[in-house]
Amino acid sequence: MVAALVRSTFLVNAVYAESAREYGLTSQQGQLLCVLMAQSYGMGELGAVLGLAKSSLTGLVDRTERNGLVQRKPDPEDSRAVRIALTRKGSKVAEEFYVETCRRVENLTAGLTAADRDTLAGLLGTVVAENKVPVVFLESGGGAGLEHERQSP
Repeated sequence: MVAALVRSTFLVNAVYAESAREYGLTSQQGQLLCVLMAQSYGMGELGAVLGLAKSSLTGLVDRTERNGLVQRKPDPEDSRAVRIALTRKGSKVAEEFYVETCRRVENLTAGLTAADRDTLAGLLGTVVAENKVPVVFLESGGGAGLEHERQSP
């Protein structure tokens, strides 16, 4: 089981990285855009969701902002803080990247029956939920307006 989970992580990461490259993104930028599809985040919240230290997150946001994909907006609840949000261009790129990446990851299970795919999704969903993994990628099929209360693999 351990080997299968680790190998599947490498497989999904490779597909994710390939998709990101085709959109001119790094994997971390793709992850950032997908996280921001749901809502804007403060830097502290974003660092926690992405598992990045403050300096790494600042560099990631700076580079993504220079590409016109995200913007810093004043936080309405704290005048000293900013929230990171997608720009119009960032929303378009995020949606296209998300749809294409979902298609590619879905293709990884093409050899499974529908019942086996459902079983796999359920089991992985349980592992993710029990380990309180933050939502860094939306449930497939919902796009930017999707609810994020459910944990997804």
